[in-house]
Amino acid sequence: MLKVENLSAGYGDAQVLEGVSFEVRPGQMTCILGPNGAGKTTLLRAITGLHPLKAGRIRFLGQEIQGQETHRIVELGMTMIPEGRRLWPPLSVQENLELGAYRVSDPAAVAERLAWVYSLFPHLATRKPQRCGTLSGGEQQMVALGRGLMAAPKLLLMDEPSLGLAPLIVREMFEAIKKIVASGTTVLLIEQNTQVALSAAHYAYVLERGAMVIEGEAFSLRENAHIKEAYLGLSKNS
Repeated sequence: MLKVENLSAGYGDAQVLEGVSFEVRPGQMTCILGPNGAGKTTLLRAITGLHPLKAGRIRFLGQEIQGQETHRIVELGMTMIPEGRRLWPPLSVQENLELGAYRVSDPAAVAERLAWVYSLFPHLATRKPQRCGTLSGGEQQMVALGRGLMAAPKLLLMDEPSLGLAPLIVREMFEAIKKIVASGTTVLLIEQNTQVALSAAHYAYVLERGAMVIEGEAFSLRENAHIKEAYLGLSKNS
């Protein structure tokens, strides 16, 4: 579904990504792990046209998209949920969700998508008129995820959805993400919570210092010595 080949990007003379290649298979959740400063967010911004490439090719659904404007990429079926949620605090839960369907002219389709979001997050259904600025961090992340789903994306990109959330909320969030994948939406997940990500994903990559250093089926990477030591806090012999 998504294929990135030899992508390089940076800021001025500072090179952030160098020769990055990876693939996202349709109908699966693929995660990219890595420490702060590895270039994970820059990678998502480059894929979605928000940051220019220095080199490389990006193919989405068989079409080259590098250099295209972000709104054109969205029209092809790609949606990103950025780190930090980026909601409209004065607007209600329902209004924020409806903004995600700004390109949908059919009221019935909007209502159907709202029903899907509220089925994933029943708690939000009781908060429809509440301003998003008054919600907890976990509730705001649910709204951000729901808003992304309102566009009915073929590929959903998520940047650190567990950041700053309590473990119970993280579990609830990832259960919803699993349901989203099961419904047919492909997910590319950027995440620092290695344990949760590898438990939910099908395939995983590790990005360090701007380069992919490890890849494999997620279940097998849980036993990788480097990942156990560097990301799970376990000794190599654990």
